[in-house]
Amino acid sequence: MKDPYFFGYGSLVNTKSHDYPDPRPATLNGWRRAWVATPRFAVVLLTGVRAPGHSIQGLIAAVPGADWAALDARESGYARVAASHAVDHDHPLQPDIAVYSVAPEHQLERDSHMILLSYLDVVVQGFHEVFGETGVKAFFDTTDGWDTPIVDDRADPIYPRHQVLTNAQTALVDDHLDRLSAQVKQRHEAPLPPEF
Repeated sequence: MKDPYFFGYGSLVNTKSHDYPDPRPATLNGWRRAWVATPRFAVVLLTGVRAPGHSIQGLIAAVPGADWAALDARESGYARVAASHAVDHDHPLQPDIAVYSVAPEHQLERDSHMILLSYLDVVVQGFHEVFGETGVKAFFDTTDGWDTPIVDDRADPIYPRHQVLTNAQTALVDDHLDRLSAQVKQRHEAPLPPEF
């Protein structure tokens, strides 16, 4: 039996944050990304949302032996959704592919929730290393919810899979946030979320 694959569109694009084999660039058609709040976390999550006529870049990678347990645990708060029919990729065997998405009934209004900059940094680093600066711009442009405040936790990262960015990657994140007029708050200006 061939291994299934996942499609990652956020932190899973960054292969420094996981060791799933055979990562390949791919495109998920009929979806966009959005920052959403859930009952589970005090910070927002990046999720895929169905959006006919749109598409998002990302990465597929194998789940050896169809052992989804560790990935399901990492993606707690998300539902695993079949997506093979919607993913363009270059894998010759046409594996089954799933994508993680927060179910609409579990999405809340983005009230006091915030984006962790340490999490966003990991996502952008992944897109930069796979798709270059053009891919980073596409990530920002195909993601909704940039009116959500961002807490700058770079000096003391909350996100457990945080990474060290190059100066150029840090500047890319900051430049795009400036372009989108995102509101970045310092740690002392924002209530800190519980352990993520």
